[in-house]
Amino acid sequence: MACTSASVSFKETLTPEELVHALLSGKPTPGKEAHFIALIEEAPASLLGGLVGQVGNWAKAGKVEKNLERIARGLGVTIREEAWRKSA
Repeated sequence: MACTSASVSFKETLTPEELVHALLSGKPTPGKEAHFIALIEEAPASLLGGLVGQVGNWAKAGKVEKNLERIARGLGVTIREEAWRKSA
């Protein structure tokens, strides 16, 4: 669902693998930065919280949250942090 939300306005889609890799590495997929901007700015907090929770199962506690913040900062996006953290 997160990939669909991130790709709705774009010709190419963001794959689940690209999304997971980005959240685990803290670096958006090259050429798909706009997908991450759309996801962070437009996705409901519950979706971001669920995504962080699911991907967080594969990483140390707090790593995915920090990487999402890192991606947002790098893209110049203001993340609605308080909203998705409550949902995670």
